[in-house]
Amino acid sequence: MRTFWDRVRHTVLFELIAISVVAVIGGWVLGRPVEEIGALGIMMSALAMVWNMLFNYLFDLWDRKFRNLAPRTVLLRIIHAVLFEAGMFAAGLLIIIWWLQIGVIEAVLLDAGFAIFFLVYAFVYNLIYDQVFPRPAPSPV
Repeated sequence: MRTFWDRVRHTVLFELIAISVVAVIGGWVLGRPVEEIGALGIMMSALAMVWNMLFNYLFDLWDRKFRNLAPRTVLLRIIHAVLFEAGMFAAGLLIIIWWLQIGVIEAVLLDAGFAIFFLVYAFVYNLIYDQVFPRPAPSPV
């Protein structure tokens, strides 16, 4: 199981890279100031960091109990990313509506765009992270 500080590193690196990409590309695609989209990115990042820590902690507990921390397959990483993004989508929708002062339909479309980006990004990031920072060998329960 990963340590608390490993999870902190995992989350901070994930969010720093994501905010940089979202602020620049999101501002350009949406035709809004980079500062406005950057601020939205920071709010979504704060939400995501809390959700990331909680979700991955619970995921690790599940992994230990039901899979005995066996190596994680591509399919498991796909499931992991989809479940994470479902939680983010629900919470993020409310922040997008409030911050950008847009309607529900527009917010759903924007949130869906974020979700698609982050689904792919989370999948790739976690595959790379597992290679760069391998999990320690399982300890006896």
